[in-house]
Amino acid sequence: MDSSGEAPRPDESHMVIADVTVPAHAFELGRVFENVPNARVELERIVPIDGGRMPLIWVSNEERAEARASLEASSATSSVIERTDDGDRTLFEVRWTEDPDGLVSILEETNAKLLEGTGIGEGWDLRIQFDGRPALRAFRDKCTEADIRVLLRRIYNPHVPRNMSLISGEQREAIVLAFEHGYFEVPRRTSAMELGEMLGISDNAFSQRLRRGLSALVETTLLHQ
Repeated sequence: MDSSGEAPRPDESHMVIADVTVPAHAFELGRVFENVPNARVELERIVPIDGGRMPLIWVSNEERAEARASLEASSATSSVIERTDDGDRTLFEVRWTEDPDGLVSILEETNAKLLEGTGIGEGWDLRIQFDGRPALRAFRDKCTEADIRVLLRRIYNPHVPRNMSLISGEQREAIVLAFEHGYFEVPRRTSAMELGEMLGISDNAFSQRLRRGLSALVETTLLHQ
C-alpha cells in the first residue's frame, strides 16, 4: 500500500494480451467460413500489403476444397493461393478487394495486434495484444458500439525483458514462425525455404534473420539475468 493506505493500481500502460471469442459475422473472413461450418481455420497473421490486408490461414485438409471454393466465391477476395501443406493442413494466402470492416477495422483503430485466431463454424477464438488496459477498454467499447458481442475469456500481462528492443520485429517474426511450424522439432516439420516463402524472402535471408534473432534472444534473456 502507499502512504494513503490504498493498494497501488497496476500500471495500465503495460502491454496486455486478451483471449476473446467473437461471432463469425463480426469480420469478413468469419463470414466467408460460415459457409464451411465443419472447417477448422487457424489464422496465421494479417500482413499489410499495398494498402490492403493479406491473411495467411491454415485450413484442415478434409475441408480444403470446400474452403477454397467459399473463399473464391466471396466478392471480398481478389485471389486465393495455396502456399504449403504440412500433411494435415493447407496454408492459404488470401488478398482482399475491399477495405477491412467490422472487427478488423476496430483492431486497427485501437492499434491492437492479432496474434492467433481459430474458427469453427459460428465462433472465433482470438488472441489479441493491446498496448495497455485503456486500449483493451477502447476495443471493447468500439465492439459494443458496432454491436459485436465479445466474450473475454482470459487476460494477462506477459513479462518482457526491458532490453528485448535488441531483437527487431522481423527477427521476432522469424523466430515465432519457425517455432509455430516445427522448424526446431526433431525431425523438422518445415524447411527454411518454406518459411522464407511465407515471408517473401529467400531461404538464405530467412536463415540469417533467424540466427541473428536467436543470438539477440540469448543475449537478452540468458546472459543478463
